[in-house]
Amino acid sequence: MRRIVVKLGTNVIMRADGKVALGLVCGLVEQIAALREQGVEVLVVSSGAIALGVERLGLSEKPKAVEQAQACAAVGQSRLMNLYEDAFDRLGCRVAQVLLTEEDFRDPVRHANLRATLRALLSLGVIPIVNENDTVSTMEIDRPAESPQRERIFGDNDKLSALLMKHVDADMLVLLSDVDGLYDRNPADPSAMLLPEVHTIDASILALAHGGNGRGRGGMTSKLESARIALEAGKPVVIANGRTPRVLERIVAGEAVGTRFATAGHEVLR
Repeated sequence: MRRIVVKLGTNVIMRADGKVALGLVCGLVEQIAALREQGVEVLVVSSGAIALGVERLGLSEKPKAVEQAQACAAVGQSRLMNLYEDAFDRLGCRVAQVLLTEEDFRDPVRHANLRATLRALLSLGVIPIVNENDTVSTMEIDRPAESPQRERIFGDNDKLSALLMKHVDADMLVLLSDVDGLYDRNPADPSAMLLPEVHTIDASILALAHGGNGRGRGGMTSKLESARIALEAGKPVVIANGRTPRVLERIVAGEAVGTRFATAGHEVLR
């Protein structure tokens, strides 16, 4: 494969106790670095800034007030980048921070500048670390993704990663969270079965989605909407568990990991 976008959810970055999942993150960084060595360009879309801010400030939970959540994002974003900078630097990889808002996709000049910058970073061998700029953008924090009050371009990093995949012409989108993929019913049901492959996202598939755990903004519904954006662009998507051993290496190698979304007959490029 030539180029992929990998989205790491908050529930991958953070442990259940609210601390950084350092070993897990470093393991994923090693896999991304290995892919770069193989000539695969990787863009990372990473959540976790607000959660890291909550942890650093000693708060018991994510604040409900918008300005408090923004303050957490401001504190946590620098910690998030330090985490990636240190981990990738140990492996000889260079990274760059890219913070985006919806206006970067609405405004044609800003959009063109974004595409040019990302392509320049990739040509220089740099791994872009992309996140939504929650410190200055409030519409994504205080309005849920299903809000009817305005037309939304993206309401979370799942959709943001799908848009990036389209605009940098990536070959695949990988969404990593704390779930193994899409199930045929509520995963809490012992008889639930993982769907290994989905070709069409219709009402019956959307009905299988269930909400997240409250730390991140994106749940399965958001991931399915992102997968639909990718499918419309003719690109495959994989939803998988970030805790699965060698998950990225196995996905790029074409192994059946998680749930793969692709139009019928579409094969992953080898």
